[in-house]
Amino acid sequence: MTKKKPSRLVKALLETAAGMHRVGVLNKDEFQKITVRHLGEAPLRTANPITPEEIRAIRENANLSQAAFARYLNLTSGYVSQLERGAKRPTGPALALLNVVRAKGLEVLL
Repeated sequence: MTKKKPSRLVKALLETAAGMHRVGVLNKDEFQKITVRHLGEAPLRTANPITPEEIRAIRENANLSQAAFARYLNLTSGYVSQLERGAKRPTGPALALLNVVRAKGLEVLL
């Protein structure tokens, strides 16, 4: 799927919104509501892959069982077991959450 170039109108609206934000007419929250489709071709950040060994190390460093770790992440203990064995690879929200926990520690969820 290719993204189409922003139209002249969208470019003009974005420029106007940036100017309004700069002079204080548009507050930060309103300015940030501009949707991703208007932001052009800038690549979106993606979650880094995580290995089964890293998942197990995160859990063991927190001194948690698979069941307790799963509960903190709102996953099933069976899924955590499959991730640690390498039977499944985390994707989507589970991968993003595991990356946050890897970077910031389990304390961010408490």
